[in-house]
Amino acid sequence: MRLSKPIDSFGISILFVFFAFSYGYAEAQLVENSIPASTNINQNQCPCIMPDNSVVFRIEAPNAHKVQIDLGRKYDMQKDADGLWTVQTEPIEPGFHYYFLVIDDVPVADPASKSFFGTGKMTSGIDIPEKGVEFYEIKNVPHGAVSSRIYYSDVTNSWRRLLAYTPPGYDKNPDQKYPVVYLQHGGGEDETGWVNQGKTDLILDNLIAEGEAEPMIVVMANGNVSSGMRGYSSQAMTSFKKEMTENIVPFIDANYRSLANAQNRAICGLSMGGGQSFYGGLENLDLFSAVGIFSSGIFGGIQTPAGSSFDAEKEIPGLLSQSAKFNDKLELFYISCGEGDQRITHTKKAVANMRDNGLDVKFNSFPGDHEWQVWRKSLHDFVSQVFE
Repeated sequence: MRLSKPIDSFGISILFVFFAFSYGYAEAQLVENSIPASTNINQNQCPCIMPDNSVVFRIEAPNAHKVQIDLGRKYDMQKDADGLWTVQTEPIEPGFHYYFLVIDDVPVADPASKSFFGTGKMTSGIDIPEKGVEFYEIKNVPHGAVSSRIYYSDVTNSWRRLLAYTPPGYDKNPDQKYPVVYLQHGGGEDETGWVNQGKTDLILDNLIAEGEAEPMIVVMANGNVSSGMRGYSSQAMTSFKKEMTENIVPFIDANYRSLANAQNRAICGLSMGGGQSFYGGLENLDLFSAVGIFSSGIFGGIQTPAGSSFDAEKEIPGLLSQSAKFNDKLELFYISCGEGDQRITHTKKAVANMRDNGLDVKFNSFPGDHEWQVWRKSLHDFVSQVFE
């Protein structure tokens, strides 16, 4: 909307009121027997999680003609006489889910929920608790810290950001050095994903407090570094590998008290980040002694051409034919996948082939599809085994 003259304060107030009452979160209280989603902005309001894990959504949009909730499946909301739209979904699997509010066919963020960068844009998210699973909850234990750091990349010729988790006591023990895990996000996400959606800091805090993981630094960098090629291949990962080995690792070693050797470095990631870790880790065993791959399509299951299959020996020469050499250098080679993920069959086949050729591979699967609950569990499993 173009304005012919400046708006005075009264005009601004009128516009604010117009938009606020045209589209906003509902002031109604929680539904009986429900709990608020932890991702809600206001914990006294919906979205409300019911005992069967169905969710009640509410939105105030009196001027809208159609409102839906898009959780991968679209749910039509019903409007009452006051312009309040409501819907109750079917039971939703535990874990973190991106969703959109769709008003008159336009997807937008739900003003009642926090937003997350996770679909190539800021997107609403809802976290459904899993009964008996507490490893990523805030507990009364010592807590580490997550810092945001800026560094210059001579790969992208730009300033870039990474996030770094330091364990409890890092600031109080100036003489202690720590091992480092380089943790990569998936496609459509960025360096914030593993903290905001993945709850990495809480997972590490709890494991370290329980004595189930070594105190460590965890680095979460932006993996959106393109070589101009699509898909998984060593050549397509050229820019990422250079960014990691020539920029990120040296920056961490120069600015943090890291144990700067391969025995104390690991690289892992989910989906796209798993593919990056496969090539970035296995091709640089002088830098990394542990590699973790969570739910990656590198083994197949996504846009796989008919008749093609993953060839580990072709992708990493010697991985099968000289598996003993890789076993000597790898303290941990870890692969995981969700049991409902379309990648699971291909992943299991690749793991079996690598094991048949003598490669030592730790494999685990978890209930769920291609989603954050699987990746939280994968990280929990990986960091409890690395640097042992």
